[in-house]
Amino acid sequence: MTAKEIRQAFLDFFAGKGHAIVPSAPIVVKNDPTLMFTNAGMNQFKDIFLGETAPKFPRVADTQRCLRVSGKHNDLEEVGVDTYHHTMFEMLGNWSFGDYFKKEAIAWSWELLTEVFGMDKSRLYVTIFEGDEKEGLARDQEAYDYWAQYIEPSHILNGNKKDNFWEMGETGPCGPCSEIHYDGRTYEQRAEVNGAMLVNGDDPQVIEIWNNVFMQFNRLKDGSLQPLPARHVDTGMGFERLVRVLQGKTSNYDTDVFMPMIDFIAEKSGIAYGAEERTDIAMRVMADHIRAISFAVADGQLPSNNKAGYVIRRILRRAVRYAYQYLNFKEPFLNQLVPILAGQFEGVFEELWSQKDFVQKVVLEEEVSFLKTLANGLELLSHQVAYVDKIEGFLESHYGKPWHDFQIFEIAEYLNTNKVVLNLARHITDYIPVPWQSSGYNFVELENQLQNVTEYDEAYNKLLGYTTTLRGDIVFTLYDTFGFPVDLTSLIMHDIGRKIDIYGFDIEMAIQKARSRAATAIDTGDWVTLRDDDTVEFTGYDETETVAHIIKYRKVTAKGREQYQLVLDKTPFYAESGGQVGDTGELIFPNGDIIPVTDTKKENGLIVHFTDTLPATVEDALTAIVDAGKRTSTENNHSATHLLHAAMKQVLGSHVNQKGSLVNAGYLRFDFSHFAKVTEDELAQIETIVNQKVRENINLVEQRNVPYQEAISSGVTALFGEKYGDYVRVITFDETFSKELCGGTHVKATGQIGYFKIVAESAVAAGVRRIEAITGEAAENYINEQAKLVQQVKELLKNPKDISKSIESLLEENARLKKEVEKSVLEKAAGLKHELAKQAQQINGINFIAAKVELPSADAVKNLAYQLKDIVTDLFLVLAASFDGKPNLTVMIAENLVKEKGLNADTIVRELAKEIQGGGGGQPFFATAGGKNAAGLDAALKKAKSFAP
Repeated sequence: MTAKEIRQAFLDFFAGKGHAIVPSAPIVVKNDPTLMFTNAGMNQFKDIFLGETAPKFPRVADTQRCLRVSGKHNDLEEVGVDTYHHTMFEMLGNWSFGDYFKKEAIAWSWELLTEVFGMDKSRLYVTIFEGDEKEGLARDQEAYDYWAQYIEPSHILNGNKKDNFWEMGETGPCGPCSEIHYDGRTYEQRAEVNGAMLVNGDDPQVIEIWNNVFMQFNRLKDGSLQPLPARHVDTGMGFERLVRVLQGKTSNYDTDVFMPMIDFIAEKSGIAYGAEERTDIAMRVMADHIRAISFAVADGQLPSNNKAGYVIRRILRRAVRYAYQYLNFKEPFLNQLVPILAGQFEGVFEELWSQKDFVQKVVLEEEVSFLKTLANGLELLSHQVAYVDKIEGFLESHYGKPWHDFQIFEIAEYLNTNKVVLNLARHITDYIPVPWQSSGYNFVELENQLQNVTEYDEAYNKLLGYTTTLRGDIVFTLYDTFGFPVDLTSLIMHDIGRKIDIYGFDIEMAIQKARSRAATAIDTGDWVTLRDDDTVEFTGYDETETVAHIIKYRKVTAKGREQYQLVLDKTPFYAESGGQVGDTGELIFPNGDIIPVTDTKKENGLIVHFTDTLPATVEDALTAIVDAGKRTSTENNHSATHLLHAAMKQVLGSHVNQKGSLVNAGYLRFDFSHFAKVTEDELAQIETIVNQKVRENINLVEQRNVPYQEAISSGVTALFGEKYGDYVRVITFDETFSKELCGGTHVKATGQIGYFKIVAESAVAAGVRRIEAITGEAAENYINEQAKLVQQVKELLKNPKDISKSIESLLEENARLKKEVEKSVLEKAAGLKHELAKQAQQINGINFIAAKVELPSADAVKNLAYQLKDIVTDLFLVLAASFDGKPNLTVMIAENLVKEKGLNADTIVRELAKEIQGGGGGQPFFATAGGKNAAGLDAALKKAKSFAP
């Protein structure tokens, strides 16, 4: 069976058992603060398990695309190395919401695997929960008894709480689970070792393929368990592992899920798959990672430097690194896999197929960017390697034996007369990618250490650490600042017989994570339920005020601040969703309490109101009132985004699709797919079209509860990455112009928008642009401010008839005067050049010049320094200047002095900058620094002489 046939057989089987087949949710999670990505098949049904949404069907089945590369489910480093871990994978699942339970779930699992798929029964093992005395949980005898009807007792194994008790999180629904494992070893291997001994033992051929979770408890905040009012079944079967078993392979990657891409990689690289382990791993990494990257981008998550975007960027860079280092792809290649992948999923996940061109371009742009970063990182590491080689050569030349054979006392004796530490320090300054000062030493301190032989060991050991290990903070800087993967740094150093200080790196990473956790730590209390009915009615489309009751509430503490979250049975407050911010307003109680609502968000299908206080009488009826003025401004901007989207498709092309938005009372931000800067003419056309539609005062046509397929068939615009239900809301402004699926609030007619004005256009990411715009009163104020500014300019120019021509003349005059000033500065610098050259002092073969100069800019000082370098040989130059009261230091050193004398302008300027309370840096032959204390310039010039050896 092919992969497509296997997937369809699973869905057909459960459809035959009365299950509704539902589509996969997007891989990128929205409206759930606890998740970045869908990491399990149950995620889209979370609100049902929590009892916050009623199920539409008692039984469902699906194939859900999942991503596991962060949090507790982090398999990234195993992906490609072993045969069965993946970043993105499909989870086949069947679900019961208070309908069937263990009996049916177990029976159907066995029927599907052994009768439909024809698996060898002797190769199957199942696990059941063995119980947990501390939790007061007994062994799952019920599951055992049902399994015993189908499989030998010796193939039914006990599993501990870690493996066989599933929990959604620290709180929430949970229960015992029963895993199904397949022993794929040869008959000879099975005869030698009983498969039961290898279950959950990380054997690559004895793998879990299916997990049946029986949700029957709810975990409270205090850790206790209480029975759920309704019991549920949640199953998940790894599609890639299932295909591997049914196609008789020993690796997931050898199936038709991955081989089309691996074959393509092998062909283009000229390296046969199976020829060498490390190139095989590289091909597997690429074939796997492109799936995660492509589906995330198709679902609306672009690579970036934070949160979910950073995860995707990290996956992409790992793939590019393997391609670069092991398959010799020095030019962008990963993107070429996108069309192959999209073709595999045509008819399964259409969102990738329909966006394949966009996804490929995004991947291409990311590759181009990272290949530059990769080259820079390799250059930094090459400096480290050069440093190591130089230090080893230095030691061996003095000792006549390999550097690792000498003794510390030998070093101490030699240091006493030859000042090796100081010389090594200078070599470090030249060759390591971070300043020597960051290690806690500087030249003066090192020289002082030479006066006391007891300190040699410590000093030398610090230096020796550079020769054997790349410091952890350097590794972290490469990783955190440059996006350079840690495993790449480690592999490169390993290839030259060195290692990285992974312990030091882990410390730096732990510090960063602790800082991040402290900034985002949230303590969420249990819900206090006041009413059993969890049905929430949203009335905000029709009103901004209503009478309601609190259903439940809880206290939340974040960053030391206490807040409350309230759920009402009926609310006009719009919860943040689809780019539109949540409403604010008030809750008014009969006793006179007025509780401000600071925000409104969605969580697992609930509309949650945020307040800073709790009313004294939570049981009383209340009046929920939305801030109407803020809502109106938000609606203006939201409806304008729909008009903007339609106008851009007219002007730029049908390829334009929304990739993100923000709509609040102040402005609108609209991200869209487009691979070129939008020109001023195009922006003007777009703006004109939108304002035409505003003036037409087109009435809103709102259709609620439209069947999804009916809406799609009518030509409505739907957004990729959104999870739509069976029934949707359609917002139309002119049937032939703008018709979109949308859950937000809108104006009753476009005339309410007043006026639309684009204020900015920019790039957001590869293939994604952003337009920012304002409407209504904000647009009016903007136009008035612009008119006022123009009037002020006219007055300054004495009210000319042609303001543009006057400004042009002014600019020409300014340019002419600027050239005259530059000429004057150059003449002054030329005079200074000869004057300073005469002041050069001869110090041990060095022409030392230190002087304070009066020039108008740092560029002028730099120009003077280079002129002096041309006429003074063996130059060691230090110039001090002040620009608008801010001190500046410039150090220029002849290249031959850098090599022969160990002088380094970067190091020296950093030391001198301390005198002016500043900092700076540069290259070994030229560096500059700025500071706060201009009074310290004389001291800096005096100190400079001490660096001349």
